Amino acid sequence: MDVVETCGKGALLIPGSSVQRSFSSIDEEIVGFEKDAESIMQKLTRGTKKLDVISIFGMPGIGKTTLARKVYNIPSIVNHFDVKVWCSVSQEYDRRTLLGEILKQTTRKSEIIEADDRPDMLRRSLIGRRYLIVLDDIWDVKAWEDLGLCFPMGENGSRVIVTTRIEQVAKHLQHHSDPYPLRFLTRAESWELLQKKVFRGESCPPSLLPAALQVAQHCKGLPLVIVLVAGRIIGEKEWESSSLWLEVANDLSSYVLGEQSLKVIQSSYDHLEDHLKSCLLYMALFPEDHEILVSNLLKLWMAEEFVLNVDTENMEEASRICLNDLLNRSLVMVSKRSANGDTKYCILHDVVREFCLRKLTEDKYMQTAVPYNPYQHLHSMESRLWIYIHDDLVEQLDHSEYQLEKIPMVESTNKTYCFGKCPMLSLEFIAHPKFNTWNLSNPLPLLVKLRLVRVLHFPLAKLPSSWPSAVQSLTHLRYLEIYVQEFDFKWISHLLDLQTLVVRSSNSLRTSLAAIWKMTKLRHVDIYNLSLIWDDNDWASFEESSTTMLENLKTFRAHVIRVDDRTPRFWWRFPNIEELRCFHIIDLPSCSLFPSVEVHTRLQSLNLVISPQGFWDSVGWESYFVFPSNLRDLCIGGCFITEKMVLNVARLKKLESLTLEGGFHWEEIEYHCWDVTNVKFPALKYLALHFMRMEEWKASDESFPVLEKLVIRECHYFKEIPTSFADIPTLRLIELFECTDSLVVSAVNIKNEIEENTGCDSLRVRKLYGDGSLKKKEKDATGFLIKRRQKDFSN
Repeated sequence: MDVVETCGKGALLIPGSSVQRSFSSIDEEIVGFEKDAESIMQKLTRGTKKLDVISIFGMPGIGKTTLARKVYNIPSIVNHFDVKVWCSVSQEYDRRTLLGEILKQTTRKSEIIEADDRPDMLRRSLIGRRYLIVLDDIWDVKAWEDLGLCFPMGENGSRVIVTTRIEQVAKHLQHHSDPYPLRFLTRAESWELLQKKVFRGESCPPSLLPAALQVAQHCKGLPLVIVLVAGRIIGEKEWESSSLWLEVANDLSSYVLGEQSLKVIQSSYDHLEDHLKSCLLYMALFPEDHEILVSNLLKLWMAEEFVLNVDTENMEEASRICLNDLLNRSLVMVSKRSANGDTKYCILHDVVREFCLRKLTEDKYMQTAVPYNPYQHLHSMESRLWIYIHDDLVEQLDHSEYQLEKIPMVESTNKTYCFGKCPMLSLEFIAHPKFNTWNLSNPLPLLVKLRLVRVLHFPLAKLPSSWPSAVQSLTHLRYLEIYVQEFDFKWISHLLDLQTLVVRSSNSLRTSLAAIWKMTKLRHVDIYNLSLIWDDNDWASFEESSTTMLENLKTFRAHVIRVDDRTPRFWWRFPNIEELRCFHIIDLPSCSLFPSVEVHTRLQSLNLVISPQGFWDSVGWESYFVFPSNLRDLCIGGCFITEKMVLNVARLKKLESLTLEGGFHWEEIEYHCWDVTNVKFPALKYLALHFMRMEEWKASDESFPVLEKLVIRECHYFKEIPTSFADIPTLRLIELFECTDSLVVSAVNIKNEIEENTGCDSLRVRKLYGDGSLKKKEKDATGFLIKRRQKDFSN
């Protein structure tokens, strides 16, 4: 699904009081900065036609990123510029990576471009276009010198927004506009923000008011401090006690302004339960401003046993509870949301990350912790001692030829021991996900020596062909993500504790399935470029293990699967599967993909892309697509949306998200009318239509009664959205990508009608256009669809 919401690091975002899932893209509320936003908007849209740099500077946590993001997302600004780019720079940055990210947002293309070609290609892509580029968190003038030459000067009103902590940097980058110093919040704004964060739309009880006003005053107008204090307060069981508020106010009054943020973070950290401390510190070793994919983070926490579960069934939910605790305390920020409202990416504020790194350094990167288990008392399990593998340790290991007994470690009691002679519990090692930042061409020899690692995460570096031998000794692995040229399940079948397996390759990976049934603890499998083709030996092994099921498997993703009559029996072995994504090559099966739909009652997300080979000429092919009834998220690509197919989908009464993607063979597809006038999708909140070859769409006001977001991408012959959409009270956003002018006009008419009927400007219309002729777009659609599916698999 497309990302629809983003937020900055300034922590001024106020989540809504509702905890229900929502597909709405309404911006979360921001307190203060209205006049500041207006001033920045004028600098962006008025004044000189030459390129101008607007620098926003101020101390950490004052809201620089939040203000920039607020302005960046204002509809009038979105429509004013031809190109918009957001790029986080940070103190340590890589010029090639930043140029690649800017170029990707500028061209909206995901293919890899050679590093040497990026500056010239970026410059050429911006020439003649009015662009807005945000460079967030610049620390040094050199960063501008590395990037600024790629931005054409021109005289079409292009702008660059820079946020920085350092006033001298802001002054050095001045072109026409003076640097903009960001002010502190007023006492009234501070109170408004604190009240909304703690009481979520309700008024402060009179009994707490005197103490609460003191808290707001002692935050000294620093938004980050206010948000962190609110997080600490609502994390306490006695948060409605005035004594707690007075205690917090007294603590704040003793802090010097420059130390406030770190002191408040220390207080919040001290009040965390042990398992949450481990989860937070783990996140700090990601690079600065790194957007962490939540689905991966939760799996990593599980693999490191920060989170446990008695019956293992709901380990993912227990991990999400931990993340939500950190989010509620504002120690972790939401970076991007999925279309269904869930947190897709999260991030640590620079100041929080700085605190965590200090904490890790003070503790020599060592921790003794108790895993979180929601079904047992917190301290009912034995604690564990672990150390993060960090740069200094790697250097020491290298000098000592990886002999742990020669490396000293310092305990809190000031006693010095060697790792190999540790008198405490057995020492475990945590190889952080960003292991490859050590610049080791082949880190496997190091990890072979540290056999107790639970995570190997090499998504980008191609491992040598010897990798199967290297992992033979790593029997404690629970998370394995690798980029290889060859793969077979039998090479890893000894990893009986493995929970997550991610395999990427530029080659087609053809593997035997026989060994997978030994790995009964598998929970998540994602194998890109997998050719899962049955042969006689595989089928014999499959039949012999007919009673074996992967009951713990939650998600299965594969790129290429040849479907035949045996494949549905393969799905049947995953009775608790919740998400299935496959790029299928169909071989005319004689049965449904899900013949026993009652077996897959837990399946909630299904993503299928069909590559037809004469399949659609068969009569009644729609009967193969009878879906499990509990689906909430369905994406179908490459097939015709016939009347029977629509009825198959409409039977899914719990379906909340539907994405339909057009077929591959354009010349074989006739233009048609999609008529759902008499069809109702009772729970559908998100609808996306990509490359659909249809001229007309008919719908009634009952067809999509609770729809919140509509996305239409490159439906070049589609003339208008049904006028009945103006009668959908929940509709909040229409996004149009490279669509006809008439389609845009119909969306705007719907927006205007809603505003006239209700008096509210509740519907937003976003339109994005690309370069190239209509004919070229049509030819490129198949390739785009394939690349889009590849991107989905990478996430």
